[in-house]
Amino acid sequence: METYFNKKKEELYAQAVEFVERASYDESIDWDKDIEIEVSDEFRREFFSLVDKVNFNLMEDKDNFYGYFLFQMNRDLKFDMSSPSGVNFKGAKYVIYFNPLLFLKLDIKQMETTIKHEILHVISLHLVRAKELKDTGKYSTLAINLAMDVVVNQYLNYLPPYSATLEWVNVNYNLKLEPYQTFEYYLKKIQIELDLQEENEDGEEHDTNISDEEDLQNNEQENMNFKDEYNQEMTHALWEESDDIDEKTMSEFTQKFVSLAQKGKNPDYLEGLISSLKSKNGELPWNLYLKKIMGTIEANKKKTITRRSRRQPNRLDLRGELRNHKAEIAVAIDISGSISDEEFKQAIKEVLSIVKNHNHEITIIECDREIKRAYKVKKLKDVQDRISTGGGTEFSPVFEYLNNNKLKKYNMLIYFTDGKGETELKVKPKGYKVLWVISGKGDKISLKNPYGAVKKLSKVEEKNKGNMLDLKDVMYDGYSMNNQQPIL
Repeated sequence: METYFNKKKEELYAQAVEFVERASYDESIDWDKDIEIEVSDEFRREFFSLVDKVNFNLMEDKDNFYGYFLFQMNRDLKFDMSSPSGVNFKGAKYVIYFNPLLFLKLDIKQMETTIKHEILHVISLHLVRAKELKDTGKYSTLAINLAMDVVVNQYLNYLPPYSATLEWVNVNYNLKLEPYQTFEYYLKKIQIELDLQEENEDGEEHDTNISDEEDLQNNEQENMNFKDEYNQEMTHALWEESDDIDEKTMSEFTQKFVSLAQKGKNPDYLEGLISSLKSKNGELPWNLYLKKIMGTIEANKKKTITRRSRRQPNRLDLRGELRNHKAEIAVAIDISGSISDEEFKQAIKEVLSIVKNHNHEITIIECDREIKRAYKVKKLKDVQDRISTGGGTEFSPVFEYLNNNKLKKYNMLIYFTDGKGETELKVKPKGYKVLWVISGKGDKISLKNPYGAVKKLSKVEEKNKGNMLDLKDVMYDGYSMNNQQPIL
């Protein structure tokens, strides 16, 4: 297997070089802008098949947590990264990217390690913490990258030779950093040394033997947006492309990934980090929760008796599937006065934005003690002014309406309300998911059993970039993997 793996790796590397060389001769490409290297579908399939083999090794290992975590991530190729792999957060999902020019130079153990490296950054919340520290203006990109890598690399074996380890940083920057300390400890020490080096270099003439022509060629090469060499200062540049999200929300998303990745006993250092992460209580905002589950709804296929099962065509009792089925989303709005027009318009705007890339149809249902009106919407302009009412609220009529609608089979109900209604539903939801969204005026749902998720009507918070970050807020928050020696 190892021989086959290495042979396939070499073949893919040669193909990757060929794709890049072909792009380098394309005069229409503007190398000053971000571009994508065009690769064949076959290359993409075979490359990620190779990644799958690496992941199978991870899933069979004692550290199978990493394999199951990777299994949940989206994957893509990115030739302009200065590292073998990278990660960011896009569309309520972690995405791991691979630079074939660098990744395919690694052996299988080093490939496993670079994947573990990215996941440790994720569960340490480095993606958001690094951005916050950088925004203070006190720390350089190089110092931040070195400090983060020193933290996570202390827990990894089979590192690529260029990795920023504790020993490497101590030797190259004349430091005496202690092992298993916080991200902030390493950051401060490294930044002080970088500042001293910069002061020593001020006023010194830069000595070089490179000719003007060679220098021009090097600059042109640097402008090309593909990378075949590791660059520590640029290794986490991909994080800047992540969706703007606050630390609390990032933590909540990460907890969801972690929970699904835990399939057995983890090493002590990993258990300690996971326990610290889970200590951050809280729930996903309703809109991000909706975004996360939309894919699961879209994947459901409508059963039909008019088509036989393709797997067992002779079984007339088995129903076939309609692949192009348009899923139905019901959006119920309590019009008893509990939710303002502004709240509702913003909420329905969020819903439309989330489902726009999916094959869904939306029906708005206005209700209080009974159904007042139901109509379809495709765009925000289709949303009608709400009917005025001052009555009380009952939830059951909406569920009766959906259950008894013979023309449509609904896949999901999103119910906007202040949460004040019955304590028990007269009917139970049949075959559709339920998401309750409680308005700012409400605290909780009155139902003993809501038969679905209950979220608050609030948008994802964005932190003010102008605010200075108090380092004490992150130094002792349990996310630094500090003071935990590895048990390998």
